[in-house]
Amino acid sequence: MSLRTGIRAAQHVFAVIAIVALGYCAVVWLDAKFFQAREARRFDHEARIENSPPAHLKARPAPQTVRDGCPLGRLEIPRIGVSVMVVEGVKNGDLKRAVGHIPGTALPGGAGNIAIAGHRDTFFRPLRSIHRDDTITLRTEGGVYRYRVVFTDVVVPGDVQVLYPTKSDSLTLVTCFPFYYVGSAPKRFIVRAERLS
Repeated sequence: MSLRTGIRAAQHVFAVIAIVALGYCAVVWLDAKFFQAREARRFDHEARIENSPPAHLKARPAPQTVRDGCPLGRLEIPRIGVSVMVVEGVKNGDLKRAVGHIPGTALPGGAGNIAIAGHRDTFFRPLRSIHRDDTITLRTEGGVYRYRVVFTDVVVPGDVQVLYPTKSDSLTLVTCFPFYYVGSAPKRFIVRAERLS
């Protein structure tokens, strides 16, 4: 086989690899979009049927257990354009389609620290623009919970005390950092918010 033939064969192999990789990315992206649209419609439909109480009324208690991958509600941060469905769990499949409630932390509507994780290159990319005092809304079938951002921080992955229970009702968002890092990011970006009464 001549050098020219070898180069041409390598070009074809790399072209096929590129097409497969782009196809995979497109399938993952479309799956996430369809999941978000379907679950948002279902969530809005159920909220209308239930006539969920206004935010100033006491909401129903949080469920004690939720199955992995099941939708819990919708997280909204209007100022930075975030509106994303939240599912239970942080497995790779969950975080490809939504942001995930970190098991072991408080459930939405419960007392303590609710922690939610998302990928920095998909749903939580806008967190790079979040500011102190921004409002975060967590809508569930049990009620609407509003939070005010009190701080952001960058920590190492093993620094898990940001997930520990808190005395006040709080919300912690977690994503990888730096936002534009190529590969497995070395740090975590944390947003802590406290519930508004």
